[in-house]
Amino acid sequence: MKPENRNIRPEKESIMAELQDRVSGALYMILADYHGLNMPQTDELKKSLREKEASYNVVSNRLMRRALNTEVPADLLSGPTVMISGDGDVVEVAKIIRTFSKKNKKPVVKGGILEGKMITADEVGQLAQLPAKQVLQAQLLGTLMAPCSQLVGVMHQKVASLVYVLNAVREKKEQEA
Repeated sequence: MKPENRNIRPEKESIMAELQDRVSGALYMILADYHGLNMPQTDELKKSLREKEASYNVVSNRLMRRALNTEVPADLLSGPTVMISGDGDVVEVAKIIRTFSKKNKKPVVKGGILEGKMITADEVGQLAQLPAKQVLQAQLLGTLMAPCSQLVGVMHQKVASLVYVLNAVREKKEQEA
């Protein structure tokens, strides 16, 4: 009998239902190996993630595989696994994880899911290298506003040139008179 066909205990069913809700409701989900993190380190990481509206939950690999309902690479759900998920800015969360991992050598990112698509650990690292959302928005706004501001500058120059010509004509007529 396959494990999927076995009867699941009610407490496991409720855990799996909660896990499915979190997976389906999250914009992103990063899976990491938390092996070797002590309690103060875990609390520090949880606190910094909470500030960015992300949650940190230790998950069972088997229940996580069932909750995802998709084919998952074997290395993604092996060993002790923590799920970091949320609806906020994934770039900020990836930066927090990268900074924490550099400092403590843990957790080790395995990969994750971003907007329904599987991503690798390298792609999570690339997310951490992106500028913050506000910076990207400012850059986009600057790019969109550049033609308008250049047009205003050109129009201002034309008006200024006309004023200079009229002023020169006035001065010439004053000198002749």
